[in-house]
Amino acid sequence: MSSHPHSGPPQTTTLRQRLADLRGPAVPPRPLDARALAALAANPGCGRRALLDGAGVDKTALAAALGSPAPFGQSQFAIIRGNSFEAKVKGDGGAELLRLVHLHLGAGAEPPRAGARVPDLTAAGPEGRAARTALALREATAAGEWTLLDHPMLALEVAGTPAYLEPDAVVVHPDGRWTVVEVKSFPLLDGSADPAKVGAAARQAAVYVLALEGTAAKVEAAEVGHTVLLVCPKDFSNHPAAASVDVRRERAVTRRQLARLTRVEELAAALPAGLTFDPARPAAELTEAVAAVSASYAPECLSACELAFHCRERARAAGEATALGRSVRGELGGCATVTQALDAAAGRGPADDPTAAALLQAARLRAEALAEAADRAAAGALAAAAETADAPEEGACRC
Repeated sequence: MSSHPHSGPPQTTTLRQRLADLRGPAVPPRPLDARALAALAANPGCGRRALLDGAGVDKTALAAALGSPAPFGQSQFAIIRGNSFEAKVKGDGGAELLRLVHLHLGAGAEPPRAGARVPDLTAAGPEGRAARTALALREATAAGEWTLLDHPMLALEVAGTPAYLEPDAVVVHPDGRWTVVEVKSFPLLDGSADPAKVGAAARQAAVYVLALEGTAAKVEAAEVGHTVLLVCPKDFSNHPAAASVDVRRERAVTRRQLARLTRVEELAAALPAGLTFDPARPAAELTEAVAAVSASYAPECLSACELAFHCRERARAAGEATALGRSVRGELGGCATVTQALDAAAGRGPADDPTAAALLQAARLRAEALAEAADRAAAGALAAAAETADAPEEGACRC
């Protein structure tokens, strides 16, 4: 595993300029979204992802430039189908979506009337849209009416930098409760959906809940609901159905993990001057630049990070135990590499290390089991050979 340099150059430029230099002079910043934040929270020890995401580096382009592209992203057909379904759910002023919210999370409130409030959230830039969303939430809470915010913009500070997030919808209840609504294109079959997809949606919605809580703290009588509404196609039709999902556990985990992230300015300050992740640079230079930032690879990264294939190759080349999985790495204790684990199993580990003693004992038990199995196999082979030798030859006279 690579590590940070012990010291970095003095900060002679602003953080914004420093991050722009890391991206490259002609590379626009790639904004963080809830999916990326959920993946970042799942691996808070990875300084590499924290820095690249905080700087707005396009990790897809960077991975391709490194020679390890990752096959991420939806097909064009899936995107069109998802957009069509979302438009249907929110059609007619969001009447169907509000009906589903009232049906599953209404808590005895009066049903939404026709022509419910749908405020205009357009503004210049993400900062302007986030401010307009905060104002609309405040006004809707004070009005005490059903209100649908279509694609609001929420702000959440992550590792010292603001991230702007855009949920599918937020509904304000008459009692001042705010509910996150996620519209997905995977189906609800007989009232249930793929657990893996539901889990991913819950982790993503938990990020939106955290962002909303920061705004709700400044609005009187506002409360953010920890139960979100998941709207999906019913069975194999295009008719919307919904299910409520409690995200309190995902919210707590995400909040704790995001709090553990090293601040972006600290990571950037530890890097040598002139270092850049510009995809236009040569692959050898980019490989050296990426190696300058510590990483924490695990097999789970393959489904969440664009640089996972590059990091896996490096982890395997270095013999890192994390490449075998977090559970295996946890069991190996002080053995950070596969070589150290094999040395411990061969009796060359530290004498006072309980992990090394356990690996040595496991190796002995394995050797004994293999020896017993070999003895049984040899005895069986001898018995079979003897039985074959004692059997009369086929066709021999039995007179």
